Amino acid sequence: MQQQYRAFAQQAPQRSPHATARRGGIGPMMSAGPHPAVPLTQAQMAQQQQAQIQAAELAKRRSRKPTDKNIPDGIEDSIVNPESAQRYRDLKDIERLLDATITRKRLDVLDNTQHPTKLTKTLRIWISNTVQDQVWQGNGPTSDSFDFSGAAEASYRVKIEGRLLDDEDHEDEDKPKLSTADTTKEDNDHGMEANTITNERRNTSSNKLKLSHFFKAMTVDFDRSRFRNGAEQIVEWKKPDAALRQPNGPNLPAAADFDEITFKRNGDENTNITINMFRQEIPEQYHFSAELADVVDMKEGTQQEAVMGLWEYIRLRSLQEDEEKRNFRCDELLKQVVRSDVGFIPMLNEYVAQNLRPLPPVALPYTIRVDEEFHRDPQPTIYDVQVTIDDSSRANLQDLINNPQYLAMLKDISGLDEQLARLVQAVSASKAKHTFMKSLGNDPATFVKNWLSSQKRDLEVIMGEGSNGGDNGYGDEWRRGGSNSVWATQTARESVNVLLSRQR
Repeated sequence: MQQQYRAFAQQAPQRSPHATARRGGIGPMMSAGPHPAVPLTQAQMAQQQQAQIQAAELAKRRSRKPTDKNIPDGIEDSIVNPESAQRYRDLKDIERLLDATITRKRLDVLDNTQHPTKLTKTLRIWISNTVQDQVWQGNGPTSDSFDFSGAAEASYRVKIEGRLLDDEDHEDEDKPKLSTADTTKEDNDHGMEANTITNERRNTSSNKLKLSHFFKAMTVDFDRSRFRNGAEQIVEWKKPDAALRQPNGPNLPAAADFDEITFKRNGDENTNITINMFRQEIPEQYHFSAELADVVDMKEGTQQEAVMGLWEYIRLRSLQEDEEKRNFRCDELLKQVVRSDVGFIPMLNEYVAQNLRPLPPVALPYTIRVDEEFHRDPQPTIYDVQVTIDDSSRANLQDLINNPQYLAMLKDISGLDEQLARLVQAVSASKAKHTFMKSLGNDPATFVKNWLSSQKRDLEVIMGEGSNGGDNGYGDEWRRGGSNSVWATQTARESVNVLLSRQR
């Protein structure tokens, strides 16, 4: 039985007989005890003030932290080894060049990981067939026997195997390395069965892409002329939806991760078949219509490539309208794509989508041989299909971008730069002291006179009595009044009027 609970507002407040209640203004009763509104003690207030002072001091230290790592000019006259200053400047130039190179390379690596390049590889496909219970194999009925009950029906088994060739593979390699344990089982007339071939070469390269990776569906078309009653045998395979969404995901089902696929059918005559293999491209590739291909100068590609090609055509032909930038005029070629005299740039995707067609499948013709002469020395039919794969270096580049040692190295370099800036600041202070003492020792009278004049000008600027422009620093004309003073000029009147108008 489910318990029934009442709302909290309807429950009577439970008070301890020893607890004293207090009311904090207009509102519900609050039980006695600590409350966030309790005033802070003197120790807590002192602790907060101390924390604020420390934070302010830390902010001041950050603002005063030296960042200049350039040694002052003329340092060669004040040090024992003048060549060290030049070597330091050369090291700074090399460091600047290395930093620019590393940053540019890192940005290139990051761009390659975000926009991976495709490599073209060769997928070699072997097609062969074996026979069973054929007449010439001696298992069929003889002319002297009229008992047909024990005779098995003649059949054949077609095997399709694919393997991605490496760059070091020889072109004269004709036969795949099959395992001795090639176990298959019969299937019905509406399906195919996939069996993974286990051999040493495939086990050594676990990251090798398999046959099922490159295709999303396969069908087999039989020669219709061989079926007198018009019945057609159907053989097809489709990749599961989970594998279509994540083709490189872990733990793929057996129906989506195989190198070899076989099917068995009954028959005792040679038959022509066509194996249709539908590619799986990420992003999906399309076949462009003739009208769109004339505009973008491509016959196949992705939808994004077609949109970019269409926009480049509009931009290079200056077809965009001057008044309304979202519209463009259509020439003779664009009229066949857009089907209008004026196009709308936000609808480029729609214009392209109606001119896209699915890629035609890879058609591999094959003749199923069941005669004895062929099977004395059977040879598979070999096809080479060009496929695209992601660059294998992308994973290594991704590891390089996310390398934790790189962040630790940057932290160490930042600490070294801070130490170097402090040393350069100390060198600059020593250089200033050395210059001061040297100037004082060479000509004390002139140095003291110039130094007093500089201090006087600095004091006038601090007290607000400094002059503007090329004044000698006394500012007497700004303190003098009358008709001949600076305040009586036209420039002063205009400046006062501008100031008064701003205050309104």
